[in-house]
Amino acid sequence: MTDLDSIVLNFSPTGLLVMNAILAIVMFSVALDLKPSDFARLLRAPKPLLAGLVSQFVVLPALTFAMILVLQPQASIALGLILVAACPGGNISNFITHRAGGNAALSVSMTGCATMGAIVLTPLNIAFWGQLYAPSREILSAVAIDPVRIGITVSLMLLLPLLAGIALYRYRPEIAHLIRRPLQSLSMLIFLGFIVLALAANWAVFLNYARYVILIVVLHNAVALAGGYATARLARVSPYDRRAITIETGIQNSGLGLVLIFGFFHGLGGMAVIAALWGVWHAISGLVLARLWSRTEAVR
Repeated sequence: MTDLDSIVLNFSPTGLLVMNAILAIVMFSVALDLKPSDFARLLRAPKPLLAGLVSQFVVLPALTFAMILVLQPQASIALGLILVAACPGGNISNFITHRAGGNAALSVSMTGCATMGAIVLTPLNIAFWGQLYAPSREILSAVAIDPVRIGITVSLMLLLPLLAGIALYRYRPEIAHLIRRPLQSLSMLIFLGFIVLALAANWAVFLNYARYVILIVVLHNAVALAGGYATARLARVSPYDRRAITIETGIQNSGLGLVLIFGFFHGLGGMAVIAALWGVWHAISGLVLARLWSRTEAVR
């Protein structure tokens, strides 16, 4: 395999700032579906939510590390897999859960809670699991990763927009209802378009090296979906909740992953290719799974 550890993708500071802003808008649009009572209801019956968070922040990183030990990938690829697994659920998970006939309210609440938890858990998971694999440990030592800085970045991009969206829904619900759908659609289109433009400067490099890791990304995503489903089964939640937990675990916020890669790992090639391919593939696999599940109604 080509040495992806030595490849660096170029991304300007201005481009990174724009990506941060777009990701914040995407998170704000997701939060327009949230209200405080959603969290209160889940606190009264927290088992599905807790099972989902354990699946995201404990089971998936552990399964990812086991997969790395078996495959022994290059350092940047391994760290890319760990970083994606350490991110909270992706914003399209709510849409896919709804299409799959799963518990969309649980999905949205998991996205909100996981986003809050990501401030601490994302940098901790990157540091903990990355240090356990010797090749990726060298990268972490070289970049001197700062969990506090990552936590601040996650807060600015995800937590503050999330709280702003919840506040708007609480105090100006008519405005939230008016802008929710258009803003969600527009922000996702802008985000996807910006990712394409961001990679355009590195398009030849991306296409040249993507073929080396596409099977790893497909396998990793399958492991994530299977891990979510198994965790939900072990927690004995309803099939309705099980669909939400499975999809939340298999749809990761790869946009956040790219921001962290360009912001803290200097656009390291293997990591960036992993995160970018995840951003494409998890949408495909999620929609296929939703199509299959939509044919039967889940028991609540």
